[in-house]
Amino acid sequence: MRDGAGWWMRSVLGGVLLALLSSCGYSLVGRGVNIPEHIEAVYLEALVNRTQRSQVEQFLTRAIADELTTRRRFDLVARAEDSDALLQGSVEQFAVTPITFDPEGLATEYEISITVKVAFTERETEEELWKNERYLFRENYAVDDSSTDYFDRENDAIEEAAEAFAETMVSDLLEGF
Repeated sequence: MRDGAGWWMRSVLGGVLLALLSSCGYSLVGRGVNIPEHIEAVYLEALVNRTQRSQVEQFLTRAIADELTTRRRFDLVARAEDSDALLQGSVEQFAVTPITFDPEGLATEYEISITVKVAFTERETEEELWKNERYLFRENYAVDDSSTDYFDRENDAIEEAAEAFAETMVSDLLEGF
């Protein structure tokens, strides 16, 4: 009789534990609702460049616009007054650091590091719906050691990093991270 009662008690405790774990608040990524449904039109303000690297803000702004358009959650509008929300920000830091070297000591791989301050605000109420004060993104790129087109490759790498940055940032915005 004791073994039967013990088995029954373990079953009940197991069921309670299972019920608690299933209601612990975890949910699938992409299921979060961070943005109110009435936000449909968004004005993307060109990012401000606070770095020494020219054009980095242009690459990032264009990539964010492309990503928002691809996601089809919002309509991008050309004027702030036509929008429900504003997406604004600035490129705070930009660095290129050599990380791999050949036997002669020449860099063969670099890391791009970009830090952006970004906010998504409801236009009429000025309520911040989402923001990140120090959005850090890193991307590596290789340079052919016989190549002399370092700066051309750097622009390509910045453009690739901007696309990956925009994809990650827009996902975070939409999912509330």
